[in-house]
Order: sequence, then structure tokens, then C-alpha cells
Amino acid sequence: MVLRSFEVLIGRDGRIRLPKKVKLPASRRAILTILEEPVKIAETALLSEVALAEDWNRPEEEEAWAHLQPGK
Repeated sequence: MVLRSFEVLIGRDGRIRLPKKVKLPASRRAILTILEEPVKIAETALLSEVALAEDWNRPEEEEAWAHLQPGK
């Protein structure tokens, strides 16, 4: 079984809208979780910071971007 997740918007009338078309070979069942409030951009950035820091803080990255850092 393969599970895929899609972010959707639900209007006040209960209609579900996908931000882009999804092609499926046949009708499928789905589970919908309603979030109490929208995720703020700042929260998303904070959640991804830890995951990205591992890649950003490698010596190769520091060297590649050194020319943009005054004093290095």
C-alpha cells in the first residue's frame, strides 16, 4: 500500500479544493484531517530549520558561500 498526502483547502460550504490536479487510476478512499488554524510561514521555517541546518553547516557549503561573507 502506498500512502500519499496532499494539502487541500476546505471552504465554509465543505467543498474540498486541491491546489493542483491529482491524477488517479481509479476512485480512491481518503482520510481528511482538519487543522484548527492555518500554519504560519514563520512556523514552517522554524520546523524546517533543524532539517536544513545539517546540510547548510557542512564545510563544503561554508566554502562555497564564503565569497558572499565580508571578512572571510
